[in-house]
Amino acid sequence: MLGFIKKDRQNSALTERVRGWTRERFKLADDETVMVSEIACRVPGCPPMETHVVFWTAAGRHHFKVFKPLGELSEDDLPPAFLKNALLALEGFDCDCC
Repeated sequence: MLGFIKKDRQNSALTERVRGWTRERFKLADDETVMVSEIACRVPGCPPMETHVVFWTAAGRHHFKVFKPLGELSEDDLPPAFLKNALLALEGFDCDCC
């Protein structure tokens, strides 16, 4: 079962930090939406906390997850910029893993 973590000021600051890294890394415009979520997972074999990042460009929705809590993330945990197109969610392709 997946569950979102309660918002607080510290999480808001951490979310903004990851959102900024994502914008910078993938050269996103100010009007392109970036969503950062910390999610608790209770599925066996799943890390207890993971961070999901989703952003939208003219090409569509891109997404990735990092198997760390938001507070433990560093800029180096984000995928390299050259993988931007590989992060694109393909229409009609359902992916439970990310």
